[in-house]
Amino acid sequence: MTRTPRGPVRVTIAQIEVSDDHAANLLVVRSAFTEAQRLRADLLVLPEYASGFDPRGVGVEHAEPLDGPFVTTLARWAAETGVAVIAGTTLPGTGTVAASAPAPRAVNAVVAIDGSGDLVGVYRKVHLYDAFGHRESDRLEPGPVDAPPTTMTVGGLTFGVMTCYDLRFPESARRLVDAGADVLVVPAAWAAGELKADHWRTLARARAIENTSVVLAVGQAGKGVTGRSLLVGPDGRVGLELDERADLRTADIDPDALDVVRAANPSLANRRYAVGPREP
Repeated sequence: MTRTPRGPVRVTIAQIEVSDDHAANLLVVRSAFTEAQRLRADLLVLPEYASGFDPRGVGVEHAEPLDGPFVTTLARWAAETGVAVIAGTTLPGTGTVAASAPAPRAVNAVVAIDGSGDLVGVYRKVHLYDAFGHRESDRLEPGPVDAPPTTMTVGGLTFGVMTCYDLRFPESARRLVDAGADVLVVPAAWAAGELKADHWRTLARARAIENTSVVLAVGQAGKGVTGRSLLVGPDGRVGLELDERADLRTADIDPDALDVVRAANPSLANRRYAVGPREP
């Protein structure tokens, strides 16, 4: 793909610690917006469940509608600062229940809001974290597998959205790249545990290399989660990596550098298989 030369897109990674206190979490997010604006960032990325989190599990008790306080406040701050934002939240579900836990469930979602404050996309998590002793499906409904890919263009780059456990499924990333994504954004509350940080880093690099795409994997800090947010280049090189502690870092993503890698390694053009939903 030939792109008209444009300047880099500046991104602020907000590896924040999230509690079950929604009002307190908004104060933390406000500080992240202030820092992103100070550094003239184009985009702020917050982790999964940025509105409210409990490491034992998140469900309807943390759900807010799209017109609730969290998303509307994000939209207002985006409009005030001119900084677009991608952030994880929890939405009310449809009322369906799981056989293993017959109670109403919520939806794990990521919202994409542009620098004008417009909500341009909502991704509802497809792959629920029923692994390593966790059962996210007891509390959450999966998103529809045939929903259009969630993307948002900022500057000269298109950002494609998935979240956390989706990182283990290469089809999720490839579907976003097929929809035009240059950067794969992965808000997460990646559970801590044996080899988990190694898996997180390895999978983020793999998704970058196989898609010749930038991967922006933003984790939560705090109890029960891994942190270790990453910015990985399309050649698999890790350009930025945080530790477990809460931190904010800002970096530039260069569209021209992405084009150079894709020209040298045209693996997307050379592939022979498409990606589509499978029957459950």
